[in-house]
Amino acid sequence: MLVLASASPARRRLLVQAAIPHRVQVSGVDEDSIRDGDPRRLVLKLAEAKARAVADALPGDGAAVLGCDSLLLFDGEVFGKPANAEEACARWLRMAGGWAELHTGHCLLAAGEAARLETVSTRVRFAALSAEEIAAYVATGEPLACAGGFALEGRGGALVERIEGCFSNVIGLSLPLLRRWLATAPAAPIS
Repeated sequence: MLVLASASPARRRLLVQAAIPHRVQVSGVDEDSIRDGDPRRLVLKLAEAKARAVADALPGDGAAVLGCDSLLLFDGEVFGKPANAEEACARWLRMAGGWAELHTGHCLLAAGEAARLETVSTRVRFAALSAEEIAAYVATGEPLACAGGFALEGRGGALVERIEGCFSNVIGLSLPLLRRWLATAPAAPIS
């Protein structure tokens, strides 16, 4: 059985849609306490911290634990979840018509194995939008719950013009990477 160390409903939906049996246990990791100047390393450190916190709390039932963390890098600046609607609008005004990179760190801890760690990066091109279109999107509340301020699987999908790389990574975890890992993890085979 796979244990997802995440409160993300988008990650849970991806696992359900991919028919990967799992349960959820939120890590409770203080994400603000973990820092790194390199966004790719930062998401990897956060993913590992989440997976280890959950693995340490499990009774040793042989479950594999998956930790993930995502952030958006735009024009050299890291964008996590916007703090409020004003910040989301300001970000979107900058991002509209531009390219960004969505980085997701993945950590899989399986019994008897070394931690599997990988950051998957996907390029995202946003549509050129008017201030009114941006305000209408932000007013839905959706951008406030997502790294980078958009949800590809939600209304934000209409605002993305192009993706280069792993589609599911933009939603919160790379399903191709996870399938490869689970195919060789003795504690969590894919059915």
